[in-house]
Amino acid sequence: MKRILIALTLFCTQLVSSQILSPEAFLGYPVGTKYSRHHQMVSYFEHLANASDWISFHQYGETNERRSLNYAIITTPENQARLEEIRQNNLRQIGMLPGDSSPDVAIVWLSYNVHGNEASSMEAAMQTAYELINGSSPWLKNTVVIMDPCVNPDGRDRYANWYNQVGTSPYNPLQAADEHNEPWPGGRPNHYLFDLNRDWAWAKQVESQQRLPLYHKWMPHVHVDFHEQGINEPYYFAPAAVPYHEVITPWQKQFQVEIGQNNAKYFDQEGWLYFTRQFFDLLYPSYGDTYPTYLGAIGMTYEQAGNGRAGLGILNDEGVELTLVDRAAHHTTTGLSTVEISSKNALKLNKEFKSYFRTPQPLQNYILQGNSDKIQALTQLLDRHEIQYSFAQSTVVKGWDYSTQKNTQRNVADALVLSTDQPQGAMVRVLFEAEAALEDPLTYDITAWSLPYAFGLNCLVTDKPLETSQNNPYNGRFQLPADPEVVAGFIAPWGDLADATFLTDLLKKGLRVRFSEKPLSFGGKQFPRGSLVITKGDNIKRKDFNPLIRKLASTHQRQITALSSGFSDNGVDLGSTDIKLINPHRIGILKGDGVSSLSYGTIWHFMEQELKYPFTPINTANFSTKTLSQFDVLVMPSGYYSNLRSEEQLNGLKDWVRSGGKLIAIDQAVNVFADRDGFGLKSIEPESSDKSNMIPYGDRERHSVKDLITGSIYKVHLDTTHPLAFGYSELYFSLKQDDDAYLKLERGYNVGYFDGPAESYSGFSGSDAKKKLSDSFVFGEYPLGQGSMVYLTDDILFRSFWENGKLFFVNSLFMVDANVFILD
Repeated sequence: MKRILIALTLFCTQLVSSQILSPEAFLGYPVGTKYSRHHQMVSYFEHLANASDWISFHQYGETNERRSLNYAIITTPENQARLEEIRQNNLRQIGMLPGDSSPDVAIVWLSYNVHGNEASSMEAAMQTAYELINGSSPWLKNTVVIMDPCVNPDGRDRYANWYNQVGTSPYNPLQAADEHNEPWPGGRPNHYLFDLNRDWAWAKQVESQQRLPLYHKWMPHVHVDFHEQGINEPYYFAPAAVPYHEVITPWQKQFQVEIGQNNAKYFDQEGWLYFTRQFFDLLYPSYGDTYPTYLGAIGMTYEQAGNGRAGLGILNDEGVELTLVDRAAHHTTTGLSTVEISSKNALKLNKEFKSYFRTPQPLQNYILQGNSDKIQALTQLLDRHEIQYSFAQSTVVKGWDYSTQKNTQRNVADALVLSTDQPQGAMVRVLFEAEAALEDPLTYDITAWSLPYAFGLNCLVTDKPLETSQNNPYNGRFQLPADPEVVAGFIAPWGDLADATFLTDLLKKGLRVRFSEKPLSFGGKQFPRGSLVITKGDNIKRKDFNPLIRKLASTHQRQITALSSGFSDNGVDLGSTDIKLINPHRIGILKGDGVSSLSYGTIWHFMEQELKYPFTPINTANFSTKTLSQFDVLVMPSGYYSNLRSEEQLNGLKDWVRSGGKLIAIDQAVNVFADRDGFGLKSIEPESSDKSNMIPYGDRERHSVKDLITGSIYKVHLDTTHPLAFGYSELYFSLKQDDDAYLKLERGYNVGYFDGPAESYSGFSGSDAKKKLSDSFVFGEYPLGQGSMVYLTDDILFRSFWENGKLFFVNSLFMVDANVFILD
């Protein structure tokens, strides 16, 4: 690293203010000898901005825990004076502003500390900013560096505060030391325990939502996401591993090699170990390297050995002492090296960036139809990404159907249309194509994410042009019904999360709400199973019944139907026993050791920010089945639950369910009850092979893919007469991440299942793994005494982007109440 800093000094042609303090001088300790807190970083960057005209420092948002989200712009004073001109010229060349241009300034974006406990990068951000200002003016003459020094302040401070509390002085390098073993949930995720490096495309978290407008405002040519990995891997930088998505251009691949070679030059000088082209591929679109790549940039992740285990210093398995000082130095070196190589190639970067957007993608029009709330939710996501869309004026169109995987013809008037004929055509293709071409199934993440499946929308794709309009036909459709003289009640639809938030608002207002287990018919109008029913008789004491329902319907834009009589057309009257009361359940959700922090975090975020319904978090360390009398529903997020597998704990859970409780097990949590007495759940074991020991050592990893499912979309058949599937059609597309499979329930209800061989519609599934899923159930209910076990074997809330799975969870909470048949 010393050589690169000496080189910067030799190249420096302009002195900077002597009042600029180094991080060590400002903080009072050398970088890497202590963990800095987020507010110290903010103060240091404010100092730089006040002391130098080479840097400006801004706030672009705020976290859930009220920490600021900031960015710095570092370039020469001359460029600082014309930043808006540079920014607009960049957008003009790619068609995102009117006109054209051929700029010669490279825009490099450096993102640090997206994972809070990968903590060397925020320290490196301060040192990198100082070195850029102090010694690299030649690079900055034609380069603008945008720096986000801490993408995840809440996770960063969770880790730094913990380490500063427990770390010994001097640090203890032994792996057994407490300072190398973070408690649950660790500092990696944000406040809601989301992995922000999987949230770029889905934008479910406030950090992502506030960052995206700034990113699109600048559209950088190079983006680096600084990370840490296990303590035994030295340092990873580009070029990336395969698979690459096919929209990635030869130039993007080649310049990754050039950047890697430039990084390698400095690492070789220092004798630092590194590796390239392993593990970290460019496929899944929601990473900090792939999302920028699909927007034309050279997107990369840099991975330093370390993470939350490393502390200030640790002995790795090879006996090498890895220090925070070294980790920060490595990240500083690659950050400066990336700016250097980008500056040297500024003209080429601009030329290829322009070509990426100006070269047309093969024409594909994705035509989406379905629930209007889901359409609106999708357009909100598209707006976040500034992706253009329109609505079909054509009537009958022939195209390839996502649900049948065959060519078909249907009326598509008013359908949402996404076209690749736009500046972001490549991103449209990546997000909406049914299946990404896969050159290698050994990937770092899921291999399927197609948004039509995720949102539960029907989709046709055609390569023929369509007549479309910018007028959104879904706007202005809401109308409150006329107010009849006599109001017996109201019926509201059930088919989307928007209906669920209407329900929870009604319950929180103290209103009694029902749902229908049978189709309804009133005044010649039909209502499907699951429809919400709010009767005046149930709420007779509410003097504000009629105006309150209408007000809440207006707030939630719910198309309610007012009934002047409870007498039905089909015999299911408002007082029918087929219209069940929805209880305002007391819900407990497990968290802590044995629970996936990501799964719990997704549920926590869903309950607070989307469903807006109260719940009680219960830490597994304090869990006792004796406390369950305070709850009606217990949710077990995905996890292994080693402390809940004893006979005593399982019997306690069983007794609580028998007495009327409802237990909802999600994903890996289902396995807790598999093959245990009294839970009705039997796992399917893979067929054994006695030839595996004859596979050559070098071939075993490749051979193992036959047992893998790397995030694949499967067609699941649903029993739509069961409350768990209310609001769904008979086919559901589920995101399956493993080959865990269970025999169909003998005495329960197989609500979602594979009818014969399992059919994968998108993503990779190994042959043996796929075979194992045949004739298994995916979602089911097992009534037990007066209560019920609900098994959701797939993560229906995965990363909160699998929108069409969310209603399963709500149905589990409120619709499924096993009091019709008792199986015990």
